[in-house]
Amino acid sequence: MADSMKARATILAAGGIVLREGAKPRIAVVRLRREKAWVLPKGKLNPGEPALAAAKREVQEETGHEVSAHEFLGSMSYTVNGKIKIVQFWRMRASPRPVRALMHDVKAVKWLPLNEAIDTLTRVHEKVFLANVGPVALKAAKKSARVKPPKPSVRHADGRRARGAPFVPAERLAANDDGHARRNPLVKALWRWLGRVAQPSARRMG
Repeated sequence: MADSMKARATILAAGGIVLREGAKPRIAVVRLRREKAWVLPKGKLNPGEPALAAAKREVQEETGHEVSAHEFLGSMSYTVNGKIKIVQFWRMRASPRPVRALMHDVKAVKWLPLNEAIDTLTRVHEKVFLANVGPVALKAAKKSARVKPPKPSVRHADGRRARGAPFVPAERLAANDDGHARRNPLVKALWRWLGRVAQPSARRMG
């Protein structure tokens, strides 16, 4: 009974749709040494290993590149020797250069445009999967490349926000009044402005 259950156990695996980004993004496909098949980079989970950790580990071993993982793209399932194999995939971004040699089971890696990558894959279910999630991965990568970090800002005396200048606490300016801060052109300009604002107030109070 135990042997029968073990024979029917589901195989869990994970991998990535790995992009080498640039003006023309490329997707990684790898060639297996023994089967001579072109496949998406992926592999089995070790006992107790989270799927995402396994995906990053397997992709690095099979492509030679360090990767960062982003959105979950989906999963595919198929039969291997009578067992159901389920593979989860994430969008991944590869480092510009390899950081290690390819694992022995992988003979080569290619970085290809989406349509060429689909054509190169040997297995039909992987072709169909990449044709569906590939455009999603490319769109997400393009969107993330357009996101810019927020600019630093300060507030004027009347509470309005001024863009493009770093925030300097008032107490820090005061503490550095007789020190190196006054030699900074930006600090000098701020002190001159504060002086002009304070003078009318002083006259009114007098």
